[in-house]
Amino acid sequence: MAGDIQERIKRLIIDRRLPSGAPLPTETELMELLGVSRNSVREALKALQAMGIVEIRHGFGTYVGPMSMAPMIEGLIFRTVAGHYRGEDSLLQLLELREAVETGLIARLAGRIPAADLQTLDAITRQMEAEAAEGAVRAETDRAFHAALYGSLDNTLLSEVLEAFWDAFHRVRTDLVDVPTDPHVTLAQHRHILEAVRSGDALRAEEAIRDHFCNIRNRLRSPHHE
Repeated sequence: MAGDIQERIKRLIIDRRLPSGAPLPTETELMELLGVSRNSVREALKALQAMGIVEIRHGFGTYVGPMSMAPMIEGLIFRTVAGHYRGEDSLLQLLELREAVETGLIARLAGRIPAADLQTLDAITRQMEAEAAEGAVRAETDRAFHAALYGSLDNTLLSEVLEAFWDAFHRVRTDLVDVPTDPHVTLAQHRHILEAVRSGDALRAEEAIRDHFCNIRNRLRSPHHE
């Protein structure tokens, strides 16, 4: 019954073409529309809020949620952490998932990244250079590079999935393992990726991405963690 009410509320959002942030009917209106009790409506809305589909603003009403990847990120993180403590190579599996998506996309970008995005990527690599000189490339700078790299694909869902994979991997890695990093290697690899996509050489771009992930994989597998 509860699942059915959730589905009917989701259908209402779809049928009314409601965007993120749009107000939903009040609890009373939903009770009348769906022919169910107030408690049933509240339970369904709480479950939908946990999925990011609705947002309950106490004292103001219920709105269509941001429909973000947050629930997927939390699920990925929990699954990876639980697997790690069961002795599985779950962090490596998550890394391979990122690698599969990024290597599958990079050839499409070679020679096709707009000049404005290349300027952004150049600025990010200069920021990486400054940070490397100080001893460490910040995680947010690395994140910004990958986000800018794929931004020109103009696919919001794809960008959000890539961000979700990146976020999940880095949050888990930070919590579970102390991975030694060489900021100058990190800088060199990102420069290699940028120059490969700028040159238009799809094979070289794919190789640069693979090298980058291979380096991360080797660091995860180092004796330091075994």
